[in-house]
Amino acid sequence: MKKTVIISDPQIMGGTPVFRGTRVPVQTLLDYLEAGDSLDEFLKGFPTVSHKQAVAVLEEMKEQLLVTSHA
Repeated sequence: MKKTVIISDPQIMGGTPVFRGTRVPVQTLLDYLEAGDSLDEFLKGFPTVSHKQAVAVLEEMKEQLLVTSHA
């Protein structure tokens, strides 16, 4: 089983879903994209998040959406 790049731990940011190994909320990536900013702009603002992590989060979310829509 692959390790998720999203973690939700009550000891980190009160359980807010964050990128594993950071204190950057996943919601922040979504907020950037919703505002029309690029992935590169997000990564410039949050250098503790790697490009690979950001893409993996988007892929996880896509998989979840597809699973939910087929249920």
